[in-house]
Amino acid sequence: MNLNKLKAHFDCDILINERMSNHTSYGIGGSVLAYIRPNNKNDLIKIIKMMNKKSNKAYYLGSGSNLLVNDKNINAFVITTARAIKDLKITNNIIYADSGVMLGKLVKESMKHKLTGLESLAGVPGTLGGALKMNAGAWGSEISNYLTSVEIVDAYGSVKTLKPIDLNFGYRNSSFSPKDFILSAKFKLESSSKENIKIKKAKASDGRKKTQPLKYRSAGSVFKNPCSNLAAGFLIEKSGLKGTKYGGAEISTHHANFFINHGNAKASDVAFLIRLSRKTVYERYGIMLDLELRTIGFKNNNLFPNA
Repeated sequence: MNLNKLKAHFDCDILINERMSNHTSYGIGGSVLAYIRPNNKNDLIKIIKMMNKKSNKAYYLGSGSNLLVNDKNINAFVITTARAIKDLKITNNIIYADSGVMLGKLVKESMKHKLTGLESLAGVPGTLGGALKMNAGAWGSEISNYLTSVEIVDAYGSVKTLKPIDLNFGYRNSSFSPKDFILSAKFKLESSSKENIKIKKAKASDGRKKTQPLKYRSAGSVFKNPCSNLAAGFLIEKSGLKGTKYGGAEISTHHANFFINHGNAKASDVAFLIRLSRKTVYERYGIMLDLELRTIGFKNNNLFPNA
């Protein structure tokens, strides 16, 4: 792909041989061929069509807040809407938002309009697109609960509108294809008093401050909880791994399902702790923990215990 031609014909920012450590909440990651940020939807759709037509390896990202990227250079492109495609409109109790809208802004604007339903996402980093793909949620609520429709670009470059019935949302997952790029979404919320909304937001924010190591760089929860009444962090802690360090990474003493970067951690350090946690929990409890974290640049078996 001729990146100079791409830059000349489309309204987009292109960073060639860009290190992903500049674009992840972990501050970790090797270089990709190019980090591409289209500045409008039409160009985004055209660029995705071009990528698919030429069979280029491409990853679609939000803000990189739930992501571990390998230290090695990666022969792929990254396309993101973060900080670029971010229109947000609210009419009555209907919210229309582009995929690049940050969750914090989505929560803030819904509260301004006295709409309830998204307060549990207060303090959750990332963009709307990423949140929908992983069905982000907290404190018993998930973002898909209020979704009425979502607009995507599929693997063939076609724009489609999907309804919740078309998508299989589950705990921290959805049926979006890895090649589906989410363009925008609509939500229907309920009206409530400003006081009730503030109470719900405060509960979520306070819970996050008390239970999560917010002072350090991390990527949020590393593993999914095995079930609703059994937390991955509990199993890791009971396995005696809380506070375990490897290189510049540590299994947080604050919350065992958060692996933190003390400033000089490599992806291989975090990967070691992932393998150690999986192996130990499986040996003790017969439970194989599934990643909630997204990864780029790892072979499938690189993050399993026996790799």
